[in-house]
Amino acid sequence: MSIETASADARRTPAEPRPAGTILLLRDVPEYQVLMVRRHHQIDFASGALVFPGGKMHPGDDDPRWRDHVTGWDEIDATQRALRIGAIREAFEEAGILLANYPDGRGFSSVCDAEARRKVDTGELAFLDVVAGLGVKLSLTALTVFARWITPEMMPKRFDTWFYAAPAPADQVAICDGHETVDAEWIAPESVLDLARSGARTVIFPTLMNVKLLAEAESAADCLARAEARPLVTVLPQIETRDGERVLTIPLDAGYGEVTQSLTELRA
Repeated sequence: MSIETASADARRTPAEPRPAGTILLLRDVPEYQVLMVRRHHQIDFASGALVFPGGKMHPGDDDPRWRDHVTGWDEIDATQRALRIGAIREAFEEAGILLANYPDGRGFSSVCDAEARRKVDTGELAFLDVVAGLGVKLSLTALTVFARWITPEMMPKRFDTWFYAAPAPADQVAICDGHETVDAEWIAPESVLDLARSGARTVIFPTLMNVKLLAEAESAADCLARAEARPLVTVLPQIETRDGERVLTIPLDAGYGEVTQSLTELRA
């Protein structure tokens, strides 16, 4: 459902946004790129769109037993721990990337087992059990807060999504799951913007805005430094009428500049 259609039902009580986490995995070889996946056309949210790996939290993401299977437990509050675990799980499920280290500090570099990824996605297997079985610990401190977006109140499905940026493991290969995602590719932020402008790819509004923010950096390290220095301003888009046209706006101090997006131009 589009924002245009949803806004017609604005009289109802807004749905409660569900916590979600997304990872912007970055690399500089062969050039400054971010990992993006293409959503399956039958998925009910952002079908066919080019997005970052991510999704809503699962109950197991805040299991207290994670204390022994992550690094950075005492440095991060409980809410952020669960969100980061969930974001790392989603990258594992959707793209086959696992942000984890062995006890001796070596980064996990094996190919993620496809059947394990499927079972974690369907709930047949706990992500915690997969991580414990591999003998690794998730790297919670490898994630840098990049942004936080909350779905507009008029939408029937709402998410409170935290975007995290992290250096991609050098020795892991991204492979889509074939279920939620049908393609995984490393792509320069400017190339994503070109594809969106030409209509060659569908890029939903929050993703597009964050790609634009990515494109301001010159490298992965520069992007992470900018994210650490940028004050976090939660983005909850609002509808306003300007010059007789209904537009979507976001806070001016959120770091994206002045944004006014025509509702008629937003994709479903």
